[in-house]
Amino acid sequence: MSGFPHRRDDMAGHPDAFEMRERYARVLGAHDVALVNGPVFLVGLFFAASPWILHFAMANGDLAVHDLIVGAAICLLALGFTVAPERMTGMSGALVLIGVWMGVSPWVVGRHPGRAATLDGVILGALALALGLMSMAMVRRANRIL
Repeated sequence: MSGFPHRRDDMAGHPDAFEMRERYARVLGAHDVALVNGPVFLVGLFFAASPWILHFAMANGDLAVHDLIVGAAICLLALGFTVAPERMTGMSGALVLIGVWMGVSPWVVGRHPGRAATLDGVILGALALALGLMSMAMVRRANRIL
């Protein structure tokens, strides 16, 4: 094949190693992980626990289970954004859609949502929507730089 030795565990001898490192640094440098991913995780964590924190779990059991599942999904998205940002950039749009769903879910899932359930869904949904839009803007900026 070529004149350089092939070792699977060592990329130092790869002829394009420098260029690949620079491109990887540009992708990660344009996506400010700490700015968005921490608040996304906190929104998901609070949304998952909010039925019990705000005391509407007993009155709206279906909504409590829904909030727990959606909150866990948001936490998993945030962990994915943190662990593998180069692979998860396309999932920013999913966070926007989840934010919209969170805002309308008290009326769709719950029978008669109380004030706490309604405010929880609307406020945390708006936060998830805003964070998703910020993440999408960062991804677009990163793609423009590359």
